[in-house]
Amino acid sequence: MSHTRRNFFLLAGGALAAAQDPKNMVVRSARPEDLEMPLSGFADYLTPADHFFVRTHVYVPAVNMSEWRLKVEGSVQTPLTLAMDDLRKMPAVELIAVTECAGNSRSFFNPHVPGLQWGWGGVANARWRGVRLAEVLQRAGVRPSAVEVLLDGADEPIGTMQDFRRSIPLRKALHPDTILAYEMNGEPVPLKHGFPLRLVAPGWASDSWVKWVTSLNVLDKPWDGFWMKNAYRKPDHAVAPGTSLTPEQMVPVTSLRVKTVIASPAANWARPGEPVRIAGVSWSGDAGPVTSVEVSTDAGRTWKAARLYPGQKTKYGWRQWDFSWTPEREAYYTIMARARDAAGDTQPLAQEWNPGGYGWNVAPSLGIRVQAQAPEAANPPVSPAHPEPPPGFRASCLQCHGTDVIEQQHLTRAQWDREITKMTGWGARVNAQDRELLLNYLSGAFGAK
Repeated sequence: MSHTRRNFFLLAGGALAAAQDPKNMVVRSARPEDLEMPLSGFADYLTPADHFFVRTHVYVPAVNMSEWRLKVEGSVQTPLTLAMDDLRKMPAVELIAVTECAGNSRSFFNPHVPGLQWGWGGVANARWRGVRLAEVLQRAGVRPSAVEVLLDGADEPIGTMQDFRRSIPLRKALHPDTILAYEMNGEPVPLKHGFPLRLVAPGWASDSWVKWVTSLNVLDKPWDGFWMKNAYRKPDHAVAPGTSLTPEQMVPVTSLRVKTVIASPAANWARPGEPVRIAGVSWSGDAGPVTSVEVSTDAGRTWKAARLYPGQKTKYGWRQWDFSWTPEREAYYTIMARARDAAGDTQPLAQEWNPGGYGWNVAPSLGIRVQAQAPEAANPPVSPAHPEPPPGFRASCLQCHGTDVIEQQHLTRAQWDREITKMTGWGARVNAQDRELLLNYLSGAFGAK
């Protein structure tokens, strides 16, 4: 669906005014806002805005469309300044693509790793419409020496944090499926998801999907800025669990890997002789679309093909699937699922560990007890009281986020020591005389489970 200029700005007003209700989401951080889609959201093929996960390092910027412009500069023959009207006059393209946080499912890594403790829902599937990035760059005339495109947005860093900017290789920028999107699911891209313009780098993790885009800077050499040199990096080979690596020993996160989520059944018990619907979604990255999904109800000893939903075979979107199973007798069963993509890649049964908690894609499992009577509800655990924080805790740790981010970590003392060092490098101000007190508090109040 396309819109006239007048309709675009009318709809844009709605996008700016619409607020995503956190009650529909799992709140990973309230400030800045990081929201995870619940498992029920996987029932939708295209993820609606109120279930679309939110990942923000900063506060959502205000965008004045009368002043907004896209600048194209750097190693180009003709620098450009484009308004939204200019972009919408160019040939429009549309594609369905999954966007997934690089750290989605981080909470499942063992040993535990720091960062937002995402479960399954740091991912969404949408129909994106916009203009090919390649066409914008070709209008500017990319010079032969160019190797990367650096993207910046209207967002502003918090305190001493570095400005969030990411670069992508020229080959990805010129790929015909890489677009600058101004619509999501037939409406202007919502403000929390990058209004008025968001990079869509299909097949890649969403750290490359820069939001609120205002600048394209064509570079003659790889960019070594903070968010490429220090963040979103993982080893290019398997490492022993718990290995500590420096950023220089790792490479940037790029392509997604084939992955599956089991979204149903929601209950962890069933009755013998009654059908159980096992359902979920699967997706992949640069390796090509999902071609098959298998389900096991005996902890991986045997596998049977699931039914892929018809009409969903796209290059970058996810595939919904289901499988009907009737347990014959009372027992405890382990349900598993795994997908295969067009390149023949399938999901591992054990996850390769990495210190950033990126790229989790092990075949998921779900335990279910089959018995005649429903089990009694368990009492929820009582959260322990935390000691009073030391002086300097608020100034050092709460300038860029709330305590909710800290409470979900559960790190060892050595991990908290490395985390303080990392956050200092990211801009946190920690006085040398307060560091030991801070370390004692964090490791004592929010130590490993």
